[in-house]
Amino acid sequence: MKKNQHPYDRYYESLVPALVSKVEEFEILGYGKADADRLWSYLTKKKWKKPEVDVKFFQLVSDVLTVKPGEYMSFETIEAYRSPNWFAEVNEEELNELLRPNKNGK
Repeated sequence: MKKNQHPYDRYYESLVPALVSKVEEFEILGYGKADADRLWSYLTKKKWKKPEVDVKFFQLVSDVLTVKPGEYMSFETIEAYRSPNWFAEVNEEELNELLRPNKNGK
């Protein structure tokens, strides 16, 4: 097993439908643009911090489908503060657009 690999990573592909369903639920509830990979990160870093040796697949599905939006958003907020570079995903063109003065000269 790789150093940063979680024991439940082998279930990821099978859990994609549940992850996508939960992400869509968050969007319907108005919690912004959620992402299945970020939700997986939340699950592996927080909810499944201490993985069970003989976990059942249905338990993992249940865990995914019972994630509360507030728990996930708190995790995302903390992760954003921990990020070494807030503009890491912003390319140069987007950064220039953000820093360009608006039409009123401000």
